[in-house]
Amino acid sequence: MLPTLVTEPFSRAGWINEEKYDGFRALAHLSGDNVKLYSRNLKNITADYLEIAQALRELSGGDFVLDGEIVAFDQKGVSRFQLLQRREFDVKVRPIFTLFDCLEIDGDEILKKPLIERREALETIVPVRHPLLMRSRLLSSNGLTAYEEAKRRGWEGIVAKNDDSPYEPGKRTRTWLKVKCRRESEFVIGGYTPPAGHRTHFGALLVGLYDGGKLCYTGKVGTGYSEEALTELAMKMKPLARSRSPFEPTPREGDATWVQPILIAQVAFAEWTKDGKLRQPAFLGLRYDKKPSECQWRERDR
Repeated sequence: MLPTLVTEPFSRAGWINEEKYDGFRALAHLSGDNVKLYSRNLKNITADYLEIAQALRELSGGDFVLDGEIVAFDQKGVSRFQLLQRREFDVKVRPIFTLFDCLEIDGDEILKKPLIERREALETIVPVRHPLLMRSRLLSSNGLTAYEEAKRRGWEGIVAKNDDSPYEPGKRTRTWLKVKCRRESEFVIGGYTPPAGHRTHFGALLVGLYDGGKLCYTGKVGTGYSEEALTELAMKMKPLARSRSPFEPTPREGDATWVQPILIAQVAFAEWTKDGKLRQPAFLGLRYDKKPSECQWRERDR
């Protein structure tokens, strides 16, 4: 189930507000002693998070299916997507599974039950304190107050949910609404420029969003890269080189190398320009839990 982006915070009776996390969405399935973790596109990612899988296996209360977000927190307790990207290079980065919904408990599917009952089920499974697992933070029932707290703490935003709503798998509904404090979104990589100065591998990524069936150019992302990120991106993009631009129309980048548009970049930015380009974009990491076709202009972070 996916939230719909709205541009302004709001407050409504019968809605709860949760912290919005900046990480990888994941489903956890426990059956007996067998635990499996799945990404949003249902890729099995258990081997990538063995410590979390073991922590889930040790929970009491029978079989379950839980929904949540795998995150890494900075020293101020703020979830940062780019920290997850550094995990293989920095042993100090510890992923934590933040859980916000229960879809099945002890063999019983509870998708159609109200969110408030599913949350109660979640709380019978996930303890209040655990080094690798946590319940999503519930904020003030006043959405405006919740949003101000998220801004003050530097969080990505909030998710407001109708507490009477069922769980609708795979749907982007208006019973879950997200309001962002930080501007971040996913963009399809369609090419790159050559390196300049002391930069290695490439200069900037050329990114875009789909508008219908066309990939529309939204700008170039030239900052935010570690040496590890530059190397990883170069290795992944080199085999994807193609002679023609995937963008319609083709941007005026005469020295660009075009690539098949199958990689997705998470990008932070200040705002959109009047002509639909990113202002002050910075690369945060690659995403593997979405399809390029999901990166749509109509669903951009406005």
